Amino acid sequence: MRGLSNYYLSCCVNTLLQTLNATWELADILEKWKSGCVGAEDNVPFQLKRVLKMMQEDLPLPAPHQDFLRCLDRNSIRLRVQHDADEVFFSILDLIQQQMDDRTLALEIQSLYKISVETQVQCLECNNVQTRNSHLLSLPLHIKEDRNSLKDCMISFFEQQELRGIDCCFCAQCEAKTPTKQGVKLCSLPQILCIQLKRFRNRHGFTIKLNCRVTFPETFNFSEFQRETFSSDFTQNDCRYTLYAVVVHYGNAMCGHYTAYVRHRVSNCWFYADDSRVSQSSWEDVQKTDGHLY
Repeated sequence: MRGLSNYYLSCCVNTLLQTLNATWELADILEKWKSGCVGAEDNVPFQLKRVLKMMQEDLPLPAPHQDFLRCLDRNSIRLRVQHDADEVFFSILDLIQQQMDDRTLALEIQSLYKISVETQVQCLECNNVQTRNSHLLSLPLHIKEDRNSLKDCMISFFEQQELRGIDCCFCAQCEAKTPTKQGVKLCSLPQILCIQLKRFRNRHGFTIKLNCRVTFPETFNFSEFQRETFSSDFTQNDCRYTLYAVVVHYGNAMCGHYTAYVRHRVSNCWFYADDSRVSQSSWEDVQKTDGHLY
């Protein structure tokens, strides 16, 4: 594994590149793409394909990735600015969809992460149910201000919530805003499941970050969830996932530093990537991540 130099506050992008480099399915799709695009300097999927190839080379020096960073800068992901990793990840996926001239492969990349969900809104006065299908590219899980487990956060995400007062929804049958019950059900799961732990809260007009620890396993099986978590159309049999990358943010809501733990594709060993420094790690180290500054 090759490190990446911190170039004008690029730790956020460096960390994402390490996780994307560990996502061999993405590299395989990009390898199929024979781009004939003009203006490759501004083309994010073209530059991503280049930098991932260089990161695979067995060389001691950090991989050169300035061209990729400048390409992002020209696509409004600015250098010299602190970014949120989740937002940059979504921006990169969106730019791939916009700039890849092979639509089949572009959609194949999106499908790697696509979570299909069904949102149900039930009026508590007339029991009318409105259903809407949509998709997510990650599961945004809220955490509590004490100890959490990943499974508990998942259960909370899929629990039905009552919406009353100013949160009431419009019921077409009642022709008015009424108290409602809202819930999300899974229609299909992707090949690669991304999870975002929502650590930020607004408190008295200020954004704060919750640094509490969230425990998580190395393998996760959705089959252990109650049937109510899934829509009636859900047909997948194998719902097991193995963790291969963890993005870590150290600091507060206004500033900080990103690093990553990634599992090597061949050896299955864990590595810790902190910009240009990459060192072998362990599953025990991965489990200790909680977002506190060293």
